[in-house]
Amino acid sequence: MGNDKKKWVTPHTYAIIFAVIVLAAIATYIIPAGEYERQEVDGRTVVVDNSYQSVEQNPITFFELFKSIPQGMQDGATIIFYIFLIGGAFGVIRSTGAIDSGINRLVHKLENKDMLIIPMVMFTFSVLGFTTGMSEESIIFVPIGIAIARSLGYDSIVGTAMITLGAASGFIGGMLNPFTVGVAQGIAEVPLFSGIAFRSIVYILILVLAVWYVLRYAKKVKNDPRSSVMYDLEHTVEADAEQARSQIADFNNRHALVLLALLTGVLINMYGVFNWDWFLTELAASFIIIGLLCGLVGGLGINKTFSSFVDGMRLVVFGALIVGFARTILVVMQDGMIIDTVIYSLATFIQHLPASLNVIGMFFVQTFINFFVPSGSGQAAATMPIMVPLADILGLERQVAVLAYQYGDAISNSIIPTSASLMGYLAVAGIPYERWAKFIWKLILLWSIVAMAALVAAVMIGVS
Repeated sequence: MGNDKKKWVTPHTYAIIFAVIVLAAIATYIIPAGEYERQEVDGRTVVVDNSYQSVEQNPITFFELFKSIPQGMQDGATIIFYIFLIGGAFGVIRSTGAIDSGINRLVHKLENKDMLIIPMVMFTFSVLGFTTGMSEESIIFVPIGIAIARSLGYDSIVGTAMITLGAASGFIGGMLNPFTVGVAQGIAEVPLFSGIAFRSIVYILILVLAVWYVLRYAKKVKNDPRSSVMYDLEHTVEADAEQARSQIADFNNRHALVLLALLTGVLINMYGVFNWDWFLTELAASFIIIGLLCGLVGGLGINKTFSSFVDGMRLVVFGALIVGFARTILVVMQDGMIIDTVIYSLATFIQHLPASLNVIGMFFVQTFINFFVPSGSGQAAATMPIMVPLADILGLERQVAVLAYQYGDAISNSIIPTSASLMGYLAVAGIPYERWAKFIWKLILLWSIVAMAALVAAVMIGVS
């Protein structure tokens, strides 16, 4: 009996957010109420500097705490349904098998080209990362990556890394990611996908660093298999990757049409955002059209197209509804009149620091929060309403606040144990978490240095 120690179980993300909601409600009894004046400037609401003043305390009651949850869902409805509809569109695209078959064909063509396969595969998945926000979806390709890596004399770490770190590089870049950058920019009231040139430069640095890191490790393992962090375990983790590959259909003309429709749709979206002032509603509508078109040219038929659309929405339920839960924190703090007090306190604390240190502080705060709220959309909903007015007061561009969120959210996803996608692909690959952490920690550090340097540069050149 004495040996029956209970293992520590990581609290559910929703449980963590609910605990924060409760703490926010308690804080309305403790933190002095106050508010800033706000005004409309160029179509967006901004905080008037030096306008903070104390107001009458307005603590949140027990029942009001629970009323704030549906209110948070209502306030976040535009973003929530945006995520649902885009998730549905990608559900249809996935059901056609076009992405699976296309990548499988690419990998097969590069199978005997050692020096090309890793960069090419990582680049391909990075494109999916910065356009579709690929994360959990990369799990299905891990067994194929491992099979290719082992056939070239590498280990399962290389096979897993070239798939997942490619997608992660694109996710960090985030130039056209509708689930992170799109949501955060919508909350920050800056033009959707603005700052794309700056993000593209950072993305290239992040991807090149990742490719160099994986190639360097792969070469070391090929020269000396004992240098693999999986050396003593490799023989016990024989994934049947050939079977995984055989389950993917051959690439055909329908698949080509689906990918062409997807590419055309993404290009139209870019044009719409930059030339027609498209926002979340227009993008969601466009993705519905893209999804339906891909379903029809992909041969799914009407019924299968819509069932795949529903399946796609089902896959994003966790991330979509978490936006409403996270928004509840803001509702409680706003109704309790303490959110401006928090902003005022943060501004007072750091306003005498150089702007570059302010933005690095934002980056570390977002990285810390990501451990507990690994949903990118949820984190944007919870933190951007505080970070945006804080940036206004500190004289920072709102785009910089979005960048700090983006990098703080994305980089740590490849190492934090609360990341569902990370733990999922490690389970499929048969790689113990501590072995992966031993392999990846230096890259995470290098990525973080690049991100911090980029944030300082963004402040200095005034990225807006």
